[in-house]
Order: sequence, then C-alpha cells, then structure tokens
Amino acid sequence: MSKAAAVSGAVPAEPPLLDLILYPNPPLGRHGTLVLMAIVLVVGAVLGAAFATLGAWPVSGFFGLDVLLVGWAFARTRRSARRAEIVRLDSRGLVVRRLAPDGTAESEHRLEPFWVRVVVDERRRYDPRVYLRAHGRSIPLGVFLSPAERREVAHELESALARWRDSLRD
Repeated sequence: MSKAAAVSGAVPAEPPLLDLILYPNPPLGRHGTLVLMAIVLVVGAVLGAAFATLGAWPVSGFFGLDVLLVGWAFARTRRSARRAEIVRLDSRGLVVRRLAPDGTAESEHRLEPFWVRVVVDERRRYDPRVYLRAHGRSIPLGVFLSPAERREVAHELESALARWRDSLRD
C-alpha cells in the first residue's frame, strides 16, 4: 500500500475486469487527407482549365465547388471519428459512457452486471449488432465498429461478465 493510501486510510481501488475504449476507425490520417485533397485540387484545376479553354468557363466553378465539398466531407468525417464509447466493468458494476467528438459525455448507462446479457443480433447476416440487455433496456454497443470488431467486443464482454459472476460465487 502506498503512503498516501496508508495515511488517508483509503483502500486502493481494484483493477477493472474490463476496460474498453471503442472508437471508429478514421477514414485517413492527416497526411493522407492532405494528399487526397491535393490530388482532387490538381485534377479539378486541370479539368477546370480545360473546360475554360474550350469556352465552357462556368463548368470550372463546379470543379472548385467539388473541391470544397470533398474537403468539408473529410473534415466532418474526421471530426465524427473522434467520438468514443467507454465500457468499464469493475466491482461497482458495468458502465457504458458515450463521448461526443469534442470529448464531452453524451450519455452514461450504469448496469448491474449480474442481470446484463450480451446479445449479438445476427438477423443482418453481414452486419450483426451488439446490444447490452438488462431489465427491459437495450443499449446498442459499437455501432461504428466493423462486424468482426463487434463480435470480438461481444466475446470480451461475455467473458468479463462470466469472470465477474464467478467472483461472486467464490
């Protein structure tokens, strides 16, 4: 026990049985986005200049608009890729916290691990959904993950919940 814990009389916290941070895969890194935008800009400029020399100069404005729209779409996608879900299972229970792209908490769900069931909805064969169900509530988990990642998270959660339940029997 550390000096601070001994002096204050506090018991050190137990490590969590499960501590996951789920986040979407970003489309491209900063460097990749800059390279792609440079390519789109060069292609747009060349095609816009070609149309302008043919006398169809109003078309070149649309190529500039395309560059702006592609840049806006990538910026928006990169921003939404900063959201996250934190899943933590410890002696106090199961907590699912959703974070907005700016890092603020969007929602927090506290569940009693003894009653939680991990459900993998396979009705959509190539796009399974993972839910945490307890007391009539159903909380979707990892909707932004790939199907393989969702199945892996479901497996991790099921094994952590089994370990938590086994610790009650001991």
